Amino acid sequence: MKRALVSVVIVMSLFILGCQKETNDSKSLTEKSTLNSVIKSKKLRVCTDPGYEPFEMRNKNNDIIGFDIDLAREMAKAMNSNVELEIVPAAFDGIIPALLTEKCDMILAGMTISPERNIQVNFPQSYLLIGQTILLSKNLEGVVNSYKDLDDPKYVISGRLGVTGTAVAEEMMPKAQKRVFEAENEAILEVVNGQADAFVYDFPLCASYAADYPDKLVFLSEPFTYEPLGIAIRKGDPDFINWIDNFLNQIKGDGRYDELYNYWFNSNEWKQAVR
Repeated sequence: MKRALVSVVIVMSLFILGCQKETNDSKSLTEKSTLNSVIKSKKLRVCTDPGYEPFEMRNKNNDIIGFDIDLAREMAKAMNSNVELEIVPAAFDGIIPALLTEKCDMILAGMTISPERNIQVNFPQSYLLIGQTILLSKNLEGVVNSYKDLDDPKYVISGRLGVTGTAVAEEMMPKAQKRVFEAENEAILEVVNGQADAFVYDFPLCASYAADYPDKLVFLSEPFTYEPLGIAIRKGDPDFINWIDNFLNQIKGDGRYDELYNYWFNSNEWKQAVR
């Protein structure tokens, strides 16, 4: 009987210790969450790379504006009325290292969710689905009708360093010549000025520039890839992922998301502040 009682006491003790450890681990995880530090510091720091219209770009006053910026502003408001938004500019090819070294709390930069990036960072649910499209030189209208036609050494494709469009061009149009630039507008102007034949990029940006240069560019608007855009955060932070998921569900349900989307993607009002 004594042995049985001792065994019961040992089992119960181990159970209690296990519960305490689980509770302590949970508290530790919550305390370490970026969400917790943002609330305490009253500042949400967002890394972005201005130059990707209409997601993030500089206006005539050199302020960074765009769809991603307005989305981040809504997030800061939802966290706490006293939380301020701080935009942290970063070059796109160095933006993940900036997050990992805690120079910011998240990345909102029109970033495509990919398995490679997911090894380094975590993504909550996608906030926008897009795909790659093509801006084509007007001279090739009717000659090139899809990305397959561009897979030829006689064609020059321009792109931006470190983005999905450039990687897709390398993978799906390997025979074509490539020219890579630091900014999207530089790469697009190569096509406009006749120095390149095509530019591969996400639908929103291509649609915007196609409207700006109707006499110089042809827009092959049918996306030929499937790409979800995501908000990148540091790994191991389930509280922050949960909060962002619920935030996105809320604004998509109450009309705020549609309001932002319509302004930045279905109107040209914002262009007056930029160009």
